[in-house]
Amino acid sequence: MALLLGVDTGGTYTDAVIIRDEVEVVASAKALTTRADLAIGVGGAVRAVLAQSGVAVDDIALASLSTTLATNALVEGQGGRVALIYIGFKERDLETHGLLDALNGDPAIVLAGGHNHAGGEAVPLDEAALRAFVAEHGDSVGGFAVAAQFATRNPAHELRAMALVAELTGRPVSASHQLSAKLNGPKRAMTAVLNARLIGMIDRLIGRAEDILREIGVQAPLMVVRGDGALISSAQARERPIETILSGPAASIVGARWMTGADHALVSDIGGTTTDVALLKGGRPAIDPAGAQVGPYRTMVEAVAMRTTGLGGDSEVHFVTEGLVGGVTLGPRRVLPVSLLAVDAPEVVHDALDAQLRSTLPGEHDGRFLRAVAGQSMEGIGPRETALLERIGSGVHPLGDILRARIETGALKRLVDRGLVQVSAVTPSDACHVLGLADAWDRQAAEKALALFGRRRTGAGERLAAQADVLARMIVDQLQHQTALALLEAAFAEEEDGFGEDPAVLARHVLMQRGLGGHAGLVRLDTGLGVPVIGLGASARTYYPAVGTRLGCEMILPEHAGVANAIGAVVGRVTMREAGTVTSPSEGRFRVHLSAGPEDFRDETAALARLEEVLRAAAVGAAQDAGAADIKIDVTRDVRTAGVEGREVFVEAEITVEASGRPRVGV
Repeated sequence: MALLLGVDTGGTYTDAVIIRDEVEVVASAKALTTRADLAIGVGGAVRAVLAQSGVAVDDIALASLSTTLATNALVEGQGGRVALIYIGFKERDLETHGLLDALNGDPAIVLAGGHNHAGGEAVPLDEAALRAFVAEHGDSVGGFAVAAQFATRNPAHELRAMALVAELTGRPVSASHQLSAKLNGPKRAMTAVLNARLIGMIDRLIGRAEDILREIGVQAPLMVVRGDGALISSAQARERPIETILSGPAASIVGARWMTGADHALVSDIGGTTTDVALLKGGRPAIDPAGAQVGPYRTMVEAVAMRTTGLGGDSEVHFVTEGLVGGVTLGPRRVLPVSLLAVDAPEVVHDALDAQLRSTLPGEHDGRFLRAVAGQSMEGIGPRETALLERIGSGVHPLGDILRARIETGALKRLVDRGLVQVSAVTPSDACHVLGLADAWDRQAAEKALALFGRRRTGAGERLAAQADVLARMIVDQLQHQTALALLEAAFAEEEDGFGEDPAVLARHVLMQRGLGGHAGLVRLDTGLGVPVIGLGASARTYYPAVGTRLGCEMILPEHAGVANAIGAVVGRVTMREAGTVTSPSEGRFRVHLSAGPEDFRDETAALARLEEVLRAAAVGAAQDAGAADIKIDVTRDVRTAGVEGREVFVEAEITVEASGRPRVGV
């Protein structure tokens, strides 16, 4: 009998589940996610599920972790401060390809260097400028990202830059050629920047999770879910944290398939921060051919074809000021629900809310609080941000008591983006407490916060909502509306025969929306989803039945929908893919592009065999390092030729090797 422990750290809750022999859920449990130290929430959930199941901790043969930490960090613009070393590209590429936005003020340098398409050196690397840049910024960043032109054809300049950074600073370095074997330097650079930004965050999570599991007595190896749903070792996840983006959503799809057996359905997973929608087709989730996209960032990471929207139970509620009627909209940023904060600091929260309610005029910051988050990196923090942090200290404060001048708003935003400060405000979770749909936290605090929010004046001069429950219903309706739009966008995006328009435009089109209501005038319109939706997440049962009704589709809510991510974390497989290219720089010459540098052959067959040999060894080695057993290998060759004067001439070949197997189970 094999007992498997799955853990998922979400934005609000950390879930744990124990599965017997990969066929039966023995027990599941939840604990609040502890943002300052995620391992505390992990420990709470694991202890709870062990107590509920009654199993001996020594019987746990495998532990696996899925996490939305990387996804949420990128959606919310958080992460460590990094420096980009951009070799062989043009300065304007930084802005054209969105790298300046991704850096968000972090340092970058464009250096002479790089290689050509065939792997030959185009320009020597400017080591003097590199040394000066690293010396200037080494102490103010948590890591470096390196991307060189055609590094996947010859990584020599990236390898040299990595060596210099290690020699001068000892900081971690993310090199683009180690994260993707594909061309497209700016996109590889984006992937390297985001990977570098996440290294410290994921390293802390995994390290503390392993510590807490050992403290509890779990001696089994820890696996981590990758963005395509496959499992990797904790050591591999620490080296390439970018591969864990969409880890939680990918695990939820694996879990959805395991729980329902569905072959063709949309899977919608609502968490505290995001709603993640993917298509299950033929029983398997599709891999995004363009690379994973989270928020505004398109990466070169292989991940499930997932549409992630900043919409969840803890999404910030915004007042819509346009028009006479007014209204609310949700997200994309996650905030701490006021009802939850009131559990931690009841006197501060209730005293402030009561004082604000006694005021005859609504204040700009009514119902909003903040607190510092301990244990985060302070690298690159300026004097204005430092002064704000000192003012906040270790307590909870009404936002209006901390912001003394409008100029400090920017400094506060930067602190929130870096994960150093957490804002609390009205959320759908608060609305659910007001309506009696949830009772885990402080309902009175939620009612007061919504009463304050409802005092805002619409364009017609009327209050947005006279009672807290009226506003609460408005917020829940808006979440269901935005969820329906997210599902429609995903469906339009996955349609085999496209409609020639942006899925976001199609989802909101007047004909689509009128059709959902069954318009029947001179024209009859009937629209909806043509496949079932599997609703996942702790709050799916609260929000999703109405979404299914709105879209005219079957809404499947599995028994263990609230812990689907944790289930998917332990029923997946280890899968390692390695890809490489053979080119022909001149007739009769075949160049194999390897991570150690190019190798030339006179024979096509020998070149392809050499590449496959190297890729097989790398894929199998990585699978074994991840703890896979009974490894199976699949090889795909894509050889491209061209007809020249009546004969076929070799142009290029790409080989992909996939090694997969179930994790080795045993203590």
